[in-house]
Amino acid sequence: MKKQLILEDGTVFIGDGFGSDTNTVGEVVFNTGMTGYQEIISDPSYCGQIVTLTYPLIGNYGINRDDFESISPAIQGFIVKEAADFPSNWRNEKSLNEYFQMKNIPGIAGIDTRKLTRIIRQHGTLKGAICGMEEDTESVLEKLRATKLRNDQVKAVSTKTPYPSPGRGRRVVLVDFGMKHGILRELNKRDCDVIVVPYNTTAEDILNLSPDGVMLSNGPGDPKDVPEAITMINSLLGQVPLFGICLGHQLFALACGANTEKMKFGHRGSNHPVKELVTGKIAITSQNHGYTVEEHSVMNTRLEVTHIALNDGTVEGLKHKDYPAFTVQYHPEASPGPEDANGLFEQFLKMIEIEKQEGANKCQSVQI
Repeated sequence: MKKQLILEDGTVFIGDGFGSDTNTVGEVVFNTGMTGYQEIISDPSYCGQIVTLTYPLIGNYGINRDDFESISPAIQGFIVKEAADFPSNWRNEKSLNEYFQMKNIPGIAGIDTRKLTRIIRQHGTLKGAICGMEEDTESVLEKLRATKLRNDQVKAVSTKTPYPSPGRGRRVVLVDFGMKHGILRELNKRDCDVIVVPYNTTAEDILNLSPDGVMLSNGPGDPKDVPEAITMINSLLGQVPLFGICLGHQLFALACGANTEKMKFGHRGSNHPVKELVTGKIAITSQNHGYTVEEHSVMNTRLEVTHIALNDGTVEGLKHKDYPAFTVQYHPEASPGPEDANGLFEQFLKMIEIEKQEGANKCQSVQI
């Protein structure tokens, strides 16, 4: 079954369709990871996007029950050089083709993904359509150029109601902007008593849950499309320790008076080097974002840049000068990717303990 990938700049690729035979439209992006395609497919941060994998062979170890980062994938489509027909792995339960048929996601294989990646790197992310050969290219192109990409991705992927993930340790309220399950797993591993809440939960409602700390999750899209979250974060500052990841990092920056901007083609992969400015330590990180915090906009705030990307110098970490709050642009939970930055979860919990101790000392001094 032949299919065509049509980009808004007029470029057309002809390839082999797999998965669903439906047509789709989305923002075409690329990920440079060599492994971890199942986690990429199920990452809610790809909501509304057609994902290209630059590694040539995808699907060779199949799909299993354990490596999902969400229950329902939010990607619009999938582009690969070669989709493995016969996966081989002891955990394999179904092929990529079978899974995409089940989830109604269209894919296209057999195209020159190197050429496609170079086009995106040169022109930036582009709108694209995966459709059947019977579709008239010019008509599709006209519709594609007139299409406005969605801006409600966070609303689409966030949980609709709060739910607990019980533990015996510190209580962490995790705000779900499109949370990867890996973040929840890392908190559970440390016995945190987690309550996951929707993206539009108010600061008052969060504080009523008596959290020891609040985590701001990753998520899709432009942070400026989530103004209610910016208001909420601003109200939480100084009330409770905060830790933000990816979109949570960008929303935190906006809440503190900094600015964000769209990147040309973003950071998507599992091999991005990041430097911690205080120690000079380099971590290889997993990333997935199309927006970044403008470095010069941080200067007039109470924020301090803590990490930078070595590839392009963009901001990768922030901390507040007055309040217990820090954020990173990358994914310390990895999934997929290296676990170099996993210790940030311990740093968050340590910050909570310090705040608890200082609070206890203040109470004791008042009583005396």
